[in-house]
Amino acid sequence: MSSTRWVRLDARALRRWPLPGVSQDADKEERGRIVVVGGSREIAGAVQLAGIAALRAGAGKLVIASASGVAPALGQAVPEARVIPLPEREAGSFELRGADALARTLAGAAAVLIGPGMMDPEGNLPFIARVLEQCGEAPVVLDACAMDVVQRLGRFRQPVLLTPHAGEMAHLLGIGKDQVLADPEGIVLDAARRWNAVVALKGATTLIAAPDGRGWRHEGGDPGLATSGSGDVLAGLVAGFTARQVPLEQACAWGVVLHALAGHSLGRHVAPLGFLARELPGPVPALIQRIAGFRRSRAPRAG
Repeated sequence: MSSTRWVRLDARALRRWPLPGVSQDADKEERGRIVVVGGSREIAGAVQLAGIAALRAGAGKLVIASASGVAPALGQAVPEARVIPLPEREAGSFELRGADALARTLAGAAAVLIGPGMMDPEGNLPFIARVLEQCGEAPVVLDACAMDVVQRLGRFRQPVLLTPHAGEMAHLLGIGKDQVLADPEGIVLDAARRWNAVVALKGATTLIAAPDGRGWRHEGGDPGLATSGSGDVLAGLVAGFTARQVPLEQACAWGVVLHALAGHSLGRHVAPLGFLARELPGPVPALIQRIAGFRRSRAPRAG
């Protein structure tokens, strides 16, 4: 058992850890450009779910980079986004030259999310590693199979957050899932230090650990959240908050709590089970306002 003092996460904790205010005349660039990289022919909707969630978290501008075969459909499904087609291989991985074509877009990003809907984890590793190089110092959220890059890099030199559930954590560490479940606190703290990354171990109880040994605990997940696409929405929320110049650990805390509260809201208004991941981002703006209020840095202009 670790000696870390785990901070309980709930709406009250978020009120004590407020999001930055937004000025009345803030433009979309000031609120942050989020770049979502992922998707595939078989899982095209994952980047759509993540991108919309990022906008609902308050990010100002959305860019989606996804498989060339589905890019036109994504552009129609998410008219708020700029969609960049990535050349893909037959197995579903992206060609390395696609990462180089993203260099300028990534250089101007406030946050980058890599992984939702990606296929062919092994084939995509060179592409993911090159995208990380192109991100510079922009904070990065790694989700789904993109997290496998940690086995290649070992330790990150830039701000990175990983979002594994217990099975994924076991895979990343090369241990059994039962070992993760036996000591989740120790495992997530060790992983954060080893990888020099913020790590969120997802589950009914979600643990967030920072490389310096700080830890946060969220309990009270909703059973309705165990549905296809829910993790993509969570990753998008975290990345969206990060785009607003929020530190990764704070963005993750807000994302985890808002994700759960959105599930509770839908559980009351729809049913405890059967609501869809695409419905989760909808309640988020009102929930943010309810928790912290919409704070402006100066009064609205008259007239």
